Amino acid sequence: MGTQKKIMVLCGGKFAFPALQLLAYEKFICAIGIGKGNDTITDALERESEDSNIGFKSFPNKKSISEMRSWIDIVQPDYVFCISFPFLLPEAVLSYGQDKFINFHPGPLPQYRGSMPIFEVLKNQETETAICAHFMNSKFDEGNIIFNDPVTIEKGDTYGKLTVKLSERMAQVTLNMANMLQFASQIPSQPQEESLSCYYEKPELSDTYINWKRMTASEIISLINACNPWNNGADTTLQGEQVKIIVASLLEESHNNQSGTIVSFTDTVNIACVDSKQIAVEILSTDIGILTAKQFAELKSILAN
Repeated sequence: MGTQKKIMVLCGGKFAFPALQLLAYEKFICAIGIGKGNDTITDALERESEDSNIGFKSFPNKKSISEMRSWIDIVQPDYVFCISFPFLLPEAVLSYGQDKFINFHPGPLPQYRGSMPIFEVLKNQETETAICAHFMNSKFDEGNIIFNDPVTIEKGDTYGKLTVKLSERMAQVTLNMANMLQFASQIPSQPQEESLSCYYEKPELSDTYINWKRMTASEIISLINACNPWNNGADTTLQGEQVKIIVASLLEESHNNQSGTIVSFTDTVNIACVDSKQIAVEILSTDIGILTAKQFAELKSILAN
């Protein structure tokens, strides 16, 4: 078996916690680095690291990455795992060792490069996503693939639900990778198929805004789920007011209304879609606050009187 491999983990916060706990329990972790973490999470990780006699360093901004190489040289890990680490690692860091840096991307590669693949797979109505383990180079998400570990997207999965599911799965995937490095005689390394590649920039308002004239009811539901909770819902205008729809379901009832108009108020706000179906809005966010559809309907009738 040889001596236990020493792994440094660079992470971006809470998403990596299940993986950190499992890798620490299995005695693989020698140090943890956190990038851009909020104070509460950073302090908690630092305390845990001290208690477990594990090295710890915070990288609050891009400038602080210049201190990373000297820290790695002191710690001397066998491998460095990255889980949602927010900064690109420069050549000065990567030159520590060929194929020593492994990133765990929460989406299939090369089809879903970029910082928020969880949003993109949901918006695009995929039925499956993946955690992709790949060697790192000096470009985001472009290094050779070790494996894509598939994860099913369930009907009704939101950004939050899928993130938690991937975070829990990440623990097992990173442990599998650590065991592979410990015991396997050879690690797979497959160049990415560039003809299949797609890089998604961080979503902007145009990506989170409901286009009633173009989007079908199921596409709108998928966008709403993809925006919950990170964007507090999908952006739209209802009765002249900027709102965010947080929770909605498909209503298989035809209509003769212009898409984007309210067909009826019941316990839900029912809105006409371009494919003659409706969506039933259950919860939305307004300037007043987060409201149920019933509260919104009552508010609107009060304003109308």
